[in-house]
Amino acid sequence: MFIVGLAVSAAVTDEHYLLLSFVLIAVAMLPLFARFERRRVEARELVLLAVLSAIAAIGRVPFAPLPSVQPTSFVIIISALAFGGEAGFMIGAIAALVSNVFLGQGPWTPWQMFCWGMIGATAGWLRNTRGMKSRVGLLLFGFAWGFLFGWIMNVWYLINLPDALSWSLVAVAYVQSFYFDLAHALSNVFFLAVLGGSWGKVLQRFRKKYGLLGAE
Repeated sequence: MFIVGLAVSAAVTDEHYLLLSFVLIAVAMLPLFARFERRRVEARELVLLAVLSAIAAIGRVPFAPLPSVQPTSFVIIISALAFGGEAGFMIGAIAALVSNVFLGQGPWTPWQMFCWGMIGATAGWLRNTRGMKSRVGLLLFGFAWGFLFGWIMNVWYLINLPDALSWSLVAVAYVQSFYFDLAHALSNVFFLAVLGGSWGKVLQRFRKKYGLLGAE
């Protein structure tokens, strides 16, 4: 915590807002990683998480020419509904890191890890609610996160321009990202509507039959 405090102090004093954002993102994700680390996870469960993370990551690569259109968020959401928020967070964060091995790592990677991780975490946390158990509620959840993902990533873009930052620039950034965010939202709805039922049944069957990641 002392090192984190020094990093935050230096970032604020020297106006290194990008460094500060990395520190804050790391602090936000650390409790979720730590909580998962404290769980007793069997080897077969780790294999399952690795496979689902790989599917979510690789699924992003063929769609790279189509900005924001990909099944990654869909895989993360369906996995989280079956195995819970902690598993969903791990799958989302790892998928972002692994997919960027193919698409390019950069200062945006921790932000993508956070965004996709939180998609999985929130889907898992809400999986037993009436809204998430209904088809319409699930589609609305996917649609909403298509925009939330883009809005959070816009923050990363804006903090790279601290000297020129203004409310007009903020407005321009969010207006320009609208179509990309809409594409992400609609692709989430499409994949959830077309494949959500079949994928969900398969993963639920695996969880029940083999007792995988059953309790959080």
